[in-house]
Amino acid sequence: MSIRVVVADDQTVVREGLALMLSLLDDVEVVGEAADGDRALELVGRERPDVVLMDLRMPRRDGVEATALIKARFPETRVVVLTTFADDEHILGALQAGAVGYLTKDAGRVQIAQAVRAAAIGQGVLDPQVQQRLLAAATGSGPVPAGPGAALPDGLTAREVEVLRLIAAGLSNKEIAKRLHVTEVTVKSHVNRLFAKAGVRDRAQAVRYAYQHGLSA
Repeated sequence: MSIRVVVADDQTVVREGLALMLSLLDDVEVVGEAADGDRALELVGRERPDVVLMDLRMPRRDGVEATALIKARFPETRVVVLTTFADDEHILGALQAGAVGYLTKDAGRVQIAQAVRAAAIGQGVLDPQVQQRLLAAATGSGPVPAGPGAALPDGLTAREVEVLRLIAAGLSNKEIAKRLHVTEVTVKSHVNRLFAKAGVRDRAQAVRYAYQHGLSA
């Protein structure tokens, strides 16, 4: 089945260009275009898309507020932010609102397509620039990383925290397995347990959780 997508961006050229690009993919169907957050919310209610590709700065209702409302009313729809802004305020605002992915408009069509496909199956994708911003915030003005003797949140084990730190550093399960000298199946087991304990659904939320609890350094 095709991945049903709504594209929300107030710039007509950008919006139509993204819609055209996505419509050329065999596994994607663009079911609506929105020039503002209110229209995006309306389209999601009517079309029930799998994914919304969401700009942040839009009239009437911005992308962060629209994302939060979509996640509250239509939790089965995943939101991927695509914006020109990569500052801490916008990144954290969008992730806290429930976005599963965050790309800047420097992203190429392959990266955008990958993000849409990942979101459709509940996986998060963060732009490398966004990943670096989160890590810089965590190691700069963010919370102090938990030390060896520090109490760990939500019943996480030391090994689960180690896996979480590597997720926050941008490593895949395969790369984590190689780093820790364990099998990929073992890593997946750790990931599933730490996601359940932390109450996160995907890697984007896990990065935010690591930042909030000082576990990303």
